Amino acid sequence: MLLLPEYLVFGFYMYLCEKTIDIAEIKFKNMFSFRDETVLSFEADKSKDLESYHVVELAPDVKLLKLAVIYGANASGKSNIIKVCDFIRSFITCTPLNKAELIKIVPFLLNRTSKEQASEFSVSFYAMNGDKAIRYVYSVLLETTHIVRETLIYYLSQQPATVFERSMENNVSSIKFGQKVKISTAAKEEITLKCLPNMSVFAAYMQVNTNIAEMETALQYLTKQMMPAIVPTSSLSRYAEEAIKKETAKEYILRYLQEADFNISNISSKEQETKKGVVNYTMYQHKVSSGLGGNDYYEFPELYESDGTIRTFGLASQIQNSIGSNAFLAVDEIESSLHPKLIEYMIERFLKESKQAQLLLTTHYDGLLGEEDLLRKDNIWFAEKNTDGASVLYPLTDFKGLNRISSLQKAYKFGKFGAVPNL
Repeated sequence: MLLLPEYLVFGFYMYLCEKTIDIAEIKFKNMFSFRDETVLSFEADKSKDLESYHVVELAPDVKLLKLAVIYGANASGKSNIIKVCDFIRSFITCTPLNKAELIKIVPFLLNRTSKEQASEFSVSFYAMNGDKAIRYVYSVLLETTHIVRETLIYYLSQQPATVFERSMENNVSSIKFGQKVKISTAAKEEITLKCLPNMSVFAAYMQVNTNIAEMETALQYLTKQMMPAIVPTSSLSRYAEEAIKKETAKEYILRYLQEADFNISNISSKEQETKKGVVNYTMYQHKVSSGLGGNDYYEFPELYESDGTIRTFGLASQIQNSIGSNAFLAVDEIESSLHPKLIEYMIERFLKESKQAQLLLTTHYDGLLGEEDLLRKDNIWFAEKNTDGASVLYPLTDFKGLNRISSLQKAYKFGKFGAVPNL
């Protein structure tokens, strides 16, 4: 399948959203290690704890969290939740070369029935229309060969209204648009004609010269405000290279590195002619004391920088992107190559600087649970793998008597919440 380049889907720029959009819930089933229906919610509970930093109030009855943190042992399924988010984002714009090409979905494989069943996911999010928060729900039921069902609905009132509903009839995609959707007959036919069994309605819609307001709102969120996930193996150099091309971004990241106690005083991009053409590379300037009351400056290429420096630089640039774009960013194993205090610093800055951006983190660093002024209880989730090989996800708030626990960190270490290695 052909994917749009990430710099087109979400380049390094401060995108000003025409409509404020926030994620409320991601639901999925029979995907990767998750066999049963699984729900990750960003809906805030009634707690007033740290509300000014953590909670976005879109309407009196719509309060969403900026942050979710998932704990769990190795191989518990944490990373697979990140994979689900990234699959959804890439699926939307994926255009197959032909209708025989397989969809790259992985069902639960550890029993005889699930691997033969369809996988499914849905994303629920709110878009602001004036002072009214409108809920959208995008749902897909799919197999490796075709989309079984695909729907987009929204709530202008208590009752849902259909934007589109897609099904399979005689091995051909059939798309029905809602009564309130303004679209010509010719555009309907063209979208249906281009919508192969193994591609999304959105991917087909993007190839047709028409504009459907309700679809544009959803498309904006699913493509521009769901950023590519960051995993430990992600190459963050390209984000660093793009960042320093813009002065405001460069200043932000330099301040980030300096406040995080790196001795980097400047970052610059240089070009070098090679046999394959011009190559851009990043130079890091370090300021050190000369011992004579002054300072000396030394420049080094990325090759000589620590993994922590490179990762901090790349993460800072993407977190800045998410803040400037009110976007959703998922980061797997945030502690990779980072000092624990740096993790706390990143989260604290994100919460203070973001207005409506959202961050999903997985981590093994239980020190965050000991920081009473950093996380709320409804931020915290746990992933655990059952004896049948299926992963489960559950929130800390499912447990009773949390207010009587003096230390969440100690309680987690001693296995009160599960999601720890059984050693």
